[in-house]
Amino acid sequence: FSLMAPVPVKGLTLQPVTERSIEPLRTLNSAIFPVVYQDKFYQQVLTHEPKYNHLAYLDGILAGAVCCRLEPILGTDKVKVYIMTLGVLASYRCMGIGGYLLQTILSLAEADPMVDNVQLHVQTNNSDAIAFYKRYGFEILTEVKGYYKRIMPPDAYHIVKRLHKPAKDAA
Repeated sequence: FSLMAPVPVKGLTLQPVTERSIEPLRTLNSAIFPVVYQDKFYQQVLTHEPKYNHLAYLDGILAGAVCCRLEPILGTDKVKVYIMTLGVLASYRCMGIGGYLLQTILSLAEADPMVDNVQLHVQTNNSDAIAFYKRYGFEILTEVKGYYKRIMPPDAYHIVKRLHKPAKDAA
């Protein structure tokens, strides 16, 4: 659709996450992330807003994915998009796939009047990921000690991109 950024590499397509694609997504995540995601995570992916969950295929091969959930912002009628995972297999990195996945989420979020910001947590020693998100306007909100339970270091940065939406015209 028109909100999407230009496809960075020929043969790249995005597909929604469905029941049939959960096992390939599980395999992809186990190859990319140091954390093992349990069944509850995959159930969330299937039950949350489907437009914020995508698989990236390059010439028919699953190369990456993004999985998000919407969370209410307390005290407001707004929501945030929380990026649970965004990853690309090592052999497909530096081709623009991760950026395309992120730009897709940001474009969808910008177009949704209910969404105020996009957030995620990044392990404090993951300098590549931190630099990646900063290129897209994310800022470190805070450091969360002991965020991760089974990986070292256990600390994470909570990062956020506030969406600057045009103010509604006064009627």
